[in-house]
Amino acid sequence: MNIYSKKQRWKLILAAFAAVIVFVSLWYTNVLVSEIANEEQNKAKSWADAIQRKAELVNYTQELFQKIESEETKKVKIWAMAIEEAGKPDLNSNDALALEIITSNKTIPIILTNGEGKITSSSNILESTAKDSSLMSRLLREMKHKGNFIKIKYTADAFNYMFYGESTVFAELREVLHDQIQSFNKDITSNSASAPVIYATEKDSVLDYGNLDSISMSFSTFVIGKISEMKAINKPLEIHLTENETNYIYYADSPLLIKLKYYPFIQLSVIGLFLIFAYYLFSTARKSEQNQVWVGMAKETAHQLGTPLSSLLAWVEVLKAKGVDEETIRELSQDIGRLETVTERFSKIGAKPNLERHDVNVVISNTVLYLKTRLSKNVSFSHIGDSGEVMASMNIPLLEWVLENIIKNGVDAIGGDGNIDIEITDQSQFVYIDISDNGKGIPKGQRKTVFEPGFTTKKRGWGLGLSLTKRIIENYHSGKVFVKNSEVGEGTTFRIVLNKNMLNGRNIHSYSFL
Repeated sequence: MNIYSKKQRWKLILAAFAAVIVFVSLWYTNVLVSEIANEEQNKAKSWADAIQRKAELVNYTQELFQKIESEETKKVKIWAMAIEEAGKPDLNSNDALALEIITSNKTIPIILTNGEGKITSSSNILESTAKDSSLMSRLLREMKHKGNFIKIKYTADAFNYMFYGESTVFAELREVLHDQIQSFNKDITSNSASAPVIYATEKDSVLDYGNLDSISMSFSTFVIGKISEMKAINKPLEIHLTENETNYIYYADSPLLIKLKYYPFIQLSVIGLFLIFAYYLFSTARKSEQNQVWVGMAKETAHQLGTPLSSLLAWVEVLKAKGVDEETIRELSQDIGRLETVTERFSKIGAKPNLERHDVNVVISNTVLYLKTRLSKNVSFSHIGDSGEVMASMNIPLLEWVLENIIKNGVDAIGGDGNIDIEITDQSQFVYIDISDNGKGIPKGQRKTVFEPGFTTKKRGWGLGLSLTKRIIENYHSGKVFVKNSEVGEGTTFRIVLNKNMLNGRNIHSYSFL
């Protein structure tokens, strides 16, 4: 009866099923991410096309304004020629035309100066500005700085100068153009929705950005790194402003898309933590229930053995009175004593054992001596240890039970014909007891499950011996028992680790078991 082989198969099936669920979840999420990413890219391309058309409109407006500016410059030159013509002393038929040209200017601001730079007259300038000499001087300096002037010849040696600025209509149109360009840049960043975006020139000079920290964007190293990162994620979108000027829109995935990419891993982690926590709770509850069952069964067994033991003791006295030979009485008394020991063992299950320091060599020798007469004569025992005392903290009846279980398992493994070797190693804090056999060995996959309740390789076994062994050593002695090594067809070695300086169940956890 090996319930753990079935349990192992169910674990593998459930693990495979869980792996399929994880794979399907990750695959489906990846499909969704790909679809959303493609949708974002398509939206970005459509948006870039709209931006491109708007850029073309801005370019056309700029070209139109350049033409208007050129036309205004031509008008100023014609007006200057008309002034020069009207100033000549010999009047002719063109004077009327010149005067008409001069008086037709209603929009372009004009300041006339003599050769020494003194303002002589002005036109199309606000009255409040024209009356303030300081404002007029500042306006004149601005016109000089821009280089907007024409030299007017009055006589062979006399020249006046005409300075001019932008017309009010052209200034208003320029302001509209400036607003449109600013709106164009803002549209690039604001229409990017929640995705981080950078609008930059070919030389990565940032013109505008959106959904990025303004403080971080003030550092050139951050900007360069961010642009490189965006290039790696998505191909930049080109915005052709002119034939020789191209700007670029760099953008990354939206926060929603990034969250969706990591969502399945977070979800699986949360589910995994929940399952681990739930498993821990159920496992603790199951072990607690098992402990209660063990304790109840042990107490009941001890109780049931009490009555026949008392009867057997009485029958021994009867046999003594009838003169039965002493050897029979001695063997019978020894077996009854062993039954008393077994009853004591069961009675101690669930109770705090009383640990005392005893010589490990003596306990092992007594156990082996008892088992030799009750096992096959083809089993050879060897006991290797220090010649002196090897003291350890133990409860003798419980430790003898452990030794019996492991030795009997070894005898079963060798089929009643082979060697059982017991070696004791005395360390500073621990005593190691290695029990070896040259039997059939334990496969690697079963080395951890041999201590589980119900695990057995026998047709009629219950699989409780090694489970009790583990509980006695680890729960009552705060020690350790495990398969030290095992090779199929060569044999197995179990190691028992006992504390040397632990009394009355006080655990010492500051040391590791080797």
